Amino acid sequence: MHRTRVVVLGAGIVGAACARELALAGFGVVVVDRGGAAGATTSHGEGNVLVSDKGPGPELELALLSRRLWPEVLADLAERSGDAPGRVAAVEWQPKGGIVVATTPEGARDLLPFASAQRGSGVRAAVLDSDALAEAEPWITRAHTAAVHYPDDAQVQPAGAATALLHDALAAGAILHTGREVLGAVVSGGRLTGVRTSRGTLEGDVFLNAAGPWAGELSRRLGAPVDIRPRRGEVLVTMPLPPTVFHKVYDADYVGAVGSGAGELQTSAVVEATRGGSVLLGSSRRQVGFDDRTRPEVLSAIAAKALNLFPSLAGVPVMRAYGGFRPYVPDHLPVIGADPRLPGLWHAGGHEGAGIGLSVGTARLVRDLLLGEPTEIDAEPFRVGRPAVLAGDAPGPAPKHPTPPAHPAPPNRPAHPEGP
Repeated sequence: MHRTRVVVLGAGIVGAACARELALAGFGVVVVDRGGAAGATTSHGEGNVLVSDKGPGPELELALLSRRLWPEVLADLAERSGDAPGRVAAVEWQPKGGIVVATTPEGARDLLPFASAQRGSGVRAAVLDSDALAEAEPWITRAHTAAVHYPDDAQVQPAGAATALLHDALAAGAILHTGREVLGAVVSGGRLTGVRTSRGTLEGDVFLNAAGPWAGELSRRLGAPVDIRPRRGEVLVTMPLPPTVFHKVYDADYVGAVGSGAGELQTSAVVEATRGGSVLLGSSRRQVGFDDRTRPEVLSAIAAKALNLFPSLAGVPVMRAYGGFRPYVPDHLPVIGADPRLPGLWHAGGHEGAGIGLSVGTARLVRDLLLGEPTEIDAEPFRVGRPAVLAGDAPGPAPKHPTPPAHPAPPNRPAHPEGP
């Protein structure tokens, strides 16, 4: 019996999570990346696993699914690998919770109803008074107007998490090709049957575009463009400090910045500590294409916003700064599922800054859709055929549950991928 061969295009955390789910489900999986595994956007993130920044709707449903799956996936990784050598520890899973703080009357008027609506969708969100906030975060500003605690917010080390997921995929039979750029499509009978790469052609039954901010360019090379664009952000990293920040803490205006489509610079305060003691200061958002130059004025704006939340950080040395690109979609929803214009092409991208947290839920959706099984949440809002995604093309018909490939993989069959 022919096993479905899935070629995952991209070895960041979304590609790694999808490769793992599919390999464990019995698909023949090949992962290809033009660089190295987890070497681009994934390695330039903060590792957020958040429910606090998403209002009621499809993305929050995906975030809640992912938040439930993360501990299950990590427990499974530990059991399957024997945690050798400390692979799960490298993920640095920290379910430390988050606190959103408003520092203006306007911010409080927005934050409190937002949190109330989230509670109606199953999010745990508790309003903190001044004493409770001071106990939770002793060094935070006293000039606040409201605060909400989200106990389910968590954090991982992004590259460590992606590497652990990918290792498990490889242990289940997946194959990894790095240093192999996808150049174009091989189409036969109206179906995508292969991709031309800088090191030869890879054939398959399904090709999953998980190329992060480069997914738009990749989709154009394959002849079915989707509107996924790069949106740049920067982060400052302090020298290691004594315990100073105990949750992921951010200003209430962060939610508005995430949901905005503005191209000009936007900054909001996001402050959190790592296990090594350094404090990460974010965040910025600007649409500059793939211009990777770091702008001093952007770093200055980030620092100013962070000091507004934590005045005690004034004078703390900054060790380094780094930046990266988020995969931005105009309607702010990920793109997950089959492309209605080109059979054989699937997408898993457009998560913007939430890809780390949403990766495992996205992978579960992709697996269930490919198998033709019911999904745990409604996948329709993420469909590829919606107008915001098709980059000016007329949207084609997109079935509620996209048709799986002609030869679904038996879910319990051991994975022994065939070569390209």
